[in-house]
Amino acid sequence: MTRTYKGMDMRAVNRGAPAQSGFTLIEVLVTLLILAVGLLGLAGLQTRMLATELESYQRSHALVLVQDMVNRVNANRAEARNGSYSGATVYGTDTSHVCSTASVVGADLCQWNEALQGAGAADADGAEVGAMIGARGCIETVSGSANSEVILRVTVVWQGMSPTVAPSLTCGEGAYGDDDRMRRAVSMLVTLAYLGV
Repeated sequence: MTRTYKGMDMRAVNRGAPAQSGFTLIEVLVTLLILAVGLLGLAGLQTRMLATELESYQRSHALVLVQDMVNRVNANRAEARNGSYSGATVYGTDTSHVCSTASVVGADLCQWNEALQGAGAADADGAEVGAMIGARGCIETVSGSANSEVILRVTVVWQGMSPTVAPSLTCGEGAYGDDDRMRRAVSMLVTLAYLGV
């Protein structure tokens, strides 16, 4: 028996009907899920880029501070050869004194200490913030004596944003928590020639 609707054969109507078109709800949900995963990946990438940008900024500022002290040492080579600049002091931690110009070495070290603390860069409340997280500086004699060539190492360390490899230099060791892989370091050697006879 053939079903009819208002005089039309329904078999003929169904046979010539076009295939279903458009999106189903499941297809829309799958598309939204894929889009959400992609956006989350993009947000993670943006966060990683910001952290990398901060690391790069801190490293370039550390190089400026290292070069500043290297220039100060080179400008006062006689005192540097005598060991006036090098020692066990870790700079960037002492906030108790005001720099004086009583001696060139004292003024150099004091100004470098202030630069490591962030002098010249302040937040909205006027507190010094600096360009690096927990900047520290060290000056050590690598080799030499009063009658030979003297080599000094000027180092700046700071706290990084994520763990990498712990630096082999000891400056600032343990200053950034239990995980020393957060510590970053840059250094330069200063060679002071022996010109005596």
